[in-house]
Amino acid sequence: MVISDRAHIVFDFHQAVDGIQEQQRRQQDGKKFKVLAQQYKATYPALTIDTEAELQQLKVYAERIRPLVKDGVYFMHQALHGPPKKILVEGANAALLDIDFGTYPFVTSSNCTVGGVCTGLGVPPCHIGQVYGVVKAYTTRVGVGTFPTEQDNEIGELLQSRGQEFGVTTGRKRRCGWLDLMLVRYAHMVNGFSALVLTKLDILDTFPEIKVGVEYRLEGKPIAYFPANQELLNKVSVGYETLPGWQCSTEQARSFADLPPQAQSYVHFIEHYLGVPVKWVGVGKFRESIIKIF
Repeated sequence: MVISDRAHIVFDFHQAVDGIQEQQRRQQDGKKFKVLAQQYKATYPALTIDTEAELQQLKVYAERIRPLVKDGVYFMHQALHGPPKKILVEGANAALLDIDFGTYPFVTSSNCTVGGVCTGLGVPPCHIGQVYGVVKAYTTRVGVGTFPTEQDNEIGELLQSRGQEFGVTTGRKRRCGWLDLMLVRYAHMVNGFSALVLTKLDILDTFPEIKVGVEYRLEGKPIAYFPANQELLNKVSVGYETLPGWQCSTEQARSFADLPPQAQSYVHFIEHYLGVPVKWVGVGKFRESIIKIF
C-alpha cells in the first residue's frame, strides 16, 4: 500500500461540521445564499455583504442566463457521438494551482490539470486526445507561495514590466523568474503533454544571457521529484543552465527559421530536457505572432 504525500487528513471536527452543514441544508433549502452569506460573515467578521441587494441583482442575472443553460453532460455526449468534429477544451489557471497536484495550500478549488476535462465537463477519459501544455518562456506566480526560480531583483522587474504581468482577477503584479523546467516536467508527469505551446518568447529579447532552472537540490543533494511539502519546497536550491541571449527583437518572426539561432537553441533546449516537442512559439500578442513549427 502507498499513501500519497498529497493526501489530506480529515479531522474529527471536519466530520462534525459536515454533519451540521448537512442538517442546515435540509432545514434551509431554498435559502442557500443567505445561509452561505451568514457562514462567511461569521468566519470573516470584517466582511460586509448586502444580502438583499445581491439577491436582487442575482435575480436579474438569472433571467438573462436562464435561456443559455443546458445539460452539459448530455450536450458533450451529443458532440462526442454525433458527426465528427474537432473539440477544443481550454483549462483555466495552471497545473500548479490544481487542488490536488498544485502547491497546496496556495491553490484554487478545482482541477486545473487535464483531469479537469473529465471532472469539469463529464467527458469520459477515453475521449481525451492530444494534450497541449501552454508554458511561458519564463515563470510567473501571483500572490504568496513558494517560487524557487523567482528573481526578486532587476531581472524579475524587467520580466514583469516587459511581459505586463498582472493577475487577471486581482490586478496584482505577478512575481517573475527564470523558466523552471523542474516545475514544467512535473506538470508533464501529471498531464502527459503531446506537445508544448511556448509563449512570450519575445519578452526575453533584451537579455544578454538567460538562465533555466534544471535541477532542485535539498541539503546539497539533487532530487528527482517536485516536493508536495511546502516546507521542503521552501528549502530547495535551484541548479541553473545559462544560455546565451539573442538581444534582438523576435516580434516580426513568422517562422521558426526567422528566429535568431540563440532563440532556436533556447526552444530546442526545452524540448530536449522535457522530451516533449514544441509545436507553437509565441512572439507577441497578436494571432499572427504565433509561429507553428509542425
